[in-house]
Amino acid sequence: MRIRWSRPMARVASTVVALLVPILVLAQAAAPAVRAESVAPDVWFVQGAAALGSPANRNFISNAGFVRTRDGVVVIDGLGSPALADELLGEIERVTRTPVRYVIVTHYHADHVYGLQALKARGATLIAHAAGREYLNSDIAALRLQASRQELAPWIDERTRLVPADRWIDGDTELELGGERFLIRHVGPSHTPEDLVVFVPRQGVLFAGDLVFRGRIPFVGQADSRRWIAALDRLIADAPKLVVPGHGPVSEDPMADLTLTRDYLQHLRATMGEAARNLEPFEDAYARADWSRFARLPLFGVANRMNAYNTYLLMERAEGQ
Repeated sequence: MRIRWSRPMARVASTVVALLVPILVLAQAAAPAVRAESVAPDVWFVQGAAALGSPANRNFISNAGFVRTRDGVVVIDGLGSPALADELLGEIERVTRTPVRYVIVTHYHADHVYGLQALKARGATLIAHAAGREYLNSDIAALRLQASRQELAPWIDERTRLVPADRWIDGDTELELGGERFLIRHVGPSHTPEDLVVFVPRQGVLFAGDLVFRGRIPFVGQADSRRWIAALDRLIADAPKLVVPGHGPVSEDPMADLTLTRDYLQHLRATMGEAARNLEPFEDAYARADWSRFARLPLFGVANRMNAYNTYLLMERAEGQ
């Protein structure tokens, strides 16, 4: 017998899954070092592990970057724990004596923001999109932090807190510091409602946040995948020279990596959308779908079924409207 949940119950289940899955332990591997790698002149990034957050990897599963200007440093994202952010600050001090002036938050997912308090303590001004305030004030954010204090201890503990931005922006804006321009663009709702990307035009470097997952399956969660695809199309049209993704190594072939993420989302929508239109049970649709193009990517076995199920619910809701 197949059980088809009602839509309200399915939404609750989907939210619970989205809350819990990112903090599951994928592997008890040694944590990678927080080591700044040069991307372009005056631009560096640190790369997290292709894994889900665990005590073993200290929740170092996302990337962060920074740009040196003559008047200070601009950081993009705050990593997944205060200890990691302290190590990021150490790397910044290794390559420059100029202070951190700003931190641009691409979105308020835990692996990108649990380190913000350490950067804020150094006097940095935090910039984020105003849509992030809704998440910060939500029960999901509080529950996620509570769960992380248990699942990611000792790296996340009672002293770890969610930090709001000092400057909330409503749309595209430009930041200038020390002769360097930073084009901050709102590309949400996509991966999250508050998604920002940061383009440094002098070097042609795009910090794409979690719009781009390079070398692994994206975490779709409750994303608006239709708008996410549209945002990727916009970034593809911009033709950046280099892309620093939210996860994975720097892309020197941005078109291929932007296209891969877009094509994966399109495949999810095509397969799950057809199933929703035909009232086909999810399990049957999932088993029938051809996942061969993506099956060898890291985290496919962990994340793909959840991504497909959340997309199925999204497409089912769209069909019902």
